[in-house]
Amino acid sequence: MSADTALPAASCYLDEETFRLSCGLFLEHSHSLNDGWTWEMFSGSEKEGYMKKTVMVPCRLSSTPCQRRMVDDTDGLAEDEQLSEQDESAGELPGAEGQAVLRYEYHVLYSCSYQIPILYFRASTLEGRSLSLEEVWKNVHPNYQQRLRQGPWDTITQQEHPLLGQPFFMLHPCKTEEFMRPALETAHAERMGVNYIVTWLSVVGPVVGLDVPLSYALAVGAPVPGTSASAAASASTAASAPATRLHLPHSIPLLSSPLVCCAHL
Repeated sequence: MSADTALPAASCYLDEETFRLSCGLFLEHSHSLNDGWTWEMFSGSEKEGYMKKTVMVPCRLSSTPCQRRMVDDTDGLAEDEQLSEQDESAGELPGAEGQAVLRYEYHVLYSCSYQIPILYFRASTLEGRSLSLEEVWKNVHPNYQQRLRQGPWDTITQQEHPLLGQPFFMLHPCKTEEFMRPALETAHAERMGVNYIVTWLSVVGPVVGLDVPLSYALAVGAPVPGTSASAAASASTAASAPATRLHLPHSIPLLSSPLVCCAHL
């Protein structure tokens, strides 16, 4: 691969078309894994939309990592029953004694102002009660709480969803350049393709309980110039041309990167 097809080393930003193409490749792999990500069109437009995933997470009452289950929120009751049957057969019961099950819904949107993706999410109990900002913070993994303790309310903020107009939490993007620049510069130096969405989401997602399987880094490549941006709306046609595998350099601070931010939107 030539350096011309990689993101410029000096830039930590991406345009909206590259965002949609990167999402399309990400969604294609998600569908192959049955990982639960979908592309939600807004106002019937393929060009305006966002990636979405919903999972069920036991409330964190200790340092033990939570178990996560993908749910289809278009038929939540049926899916919950199916999950219960699967858990019973595996000897695991959701919401076991001392554990309350929470529903987390994640949205990945493009920010025209910041020219980067932003992770929005909301969390609620199965009864529909929305979690407060303090409750969301308490459910952050202790490893991240320790590193974000200086400014938790600036890292996770509550904002209006830019497309839905509903209250959502978000990870503030003001420190994105700080952890994306080393990744992009390393990939550029090694002439490796970078899927911005995979690299970025692998860093920010775990802060709020969203894990990205390693197979995304191995299988999802950089967007191919000239591919139609509408591919993001259909995982079956998201990548019609071969793409270069993503390189996740060892220098990315996946677990130790401080995401403490200084300002609200």
